[in-house]
Amino acid sequence: MTALPRRTFLKRAAAGSLAVAGFRALTRSAAAEQPQQRKFTMDLNCGMIGVRAGLRESILLAQRHGFESVAPSLDALAKLSDGELQGLLADLKASKLVWGASGLSVDFRGDEAKFAAGLKALPTLAKAAERAGVVRINTWLTPCHASLTYLANFRQHAQRLREVAKVLADHGQRLGLEYVGPKTSWTAGRYPFLHTMAEMKDLIGEIGLTNVGFLLDSWHWHHAGETQADLLTLRSQDVVACHLNDAPADTPKDQQKDGSRELPCATGVIDLKAFLSGLVQIGYDGPICAEPFYKPLREMPAEQALTTTAAAMKKAIALLE
Repeated sequence: MTALPRRTFLKRAAAGSLAVAGFRALTRSAAAEQPQQRKFTMDLNCGMIGVRAGLRESILLAQRHGFESVAPSLDALAKLSDGELQGLLADLKASKLVWGASGLSVDFRGDEAKFAAGLKALPTLAKAAERAGVVRINTWLTPCHASLTYLANFRQHAQRLREVAKVLADHGQRLGLEYVGPKTSWTAGRYPFLHTMAEMKDLIGEIGLTNVGFLLDSWHWHHAGETQADLLTLRSQDVVACHLNDAPADTPKDQQKDGSRELPCATGVIDLKAFLSGLVQIGYDGPICAEPFYKPLREMPAEQALTTTAAAMKKAIALLE
């Protein structure tokens, strides 16, 4: 080979380096422009839309209406024999569905006796969940108290929920906690309690266990005055489950009641595009179900309620396109 003059070699090397750098920059730019794919599932929770159905029927309904996961009942799972459970799991797999999140059975909000009784029964239910492959459990916190100050209530919640989370951790489950945001809710008792994401972070930190995170709800996120920027402070593993809904358009925000919501995308009051795209950006991979607390929906025949809910959820997810 003919030796290149040093100056020519350096010029060619520099040009090559610039070309590689330019290619990498273009690649990064193209990757940044590509929309992130959602990992969360469109979840069916029949109880939240007023539809009564057992586990097997819920699976059939979820498949029929285009859902991707279904909320399990731990009480129902605990009653199944090994054979019955295997049949149910086969139905779930054949329907190309996965489990969503189940509700927590322990009453940690009331007196000590009720809490102790619920905690004693929890290992049996947690074992049933483990046997079925359910890994997400969630619950909500009352945003005020008649007699406990904020600090006393905070300490009680941290102590009790830590005990709950320890039991769930023994069976491979995560605990999602939901703050309740409307002003009409946290001002309903003598002592307001936590009702924002920031305050819930404090409680989760005080509990101090890695299997405790958020149950996020677009309604409470909206009423807490939060934005997508708040969602982006979370990681995927910080979020256990999600609820989706909209708010009435004819009622001032500070006068809205927690039990009177709307289906997703019904009014556009809640910025569901920001909410969902925030979840996509953090890589959230769990269930998102509708929780509208909408009386007309509960009064519909079951099939109509399911069709209506599925359409609303699909309309919300389409905002990501």
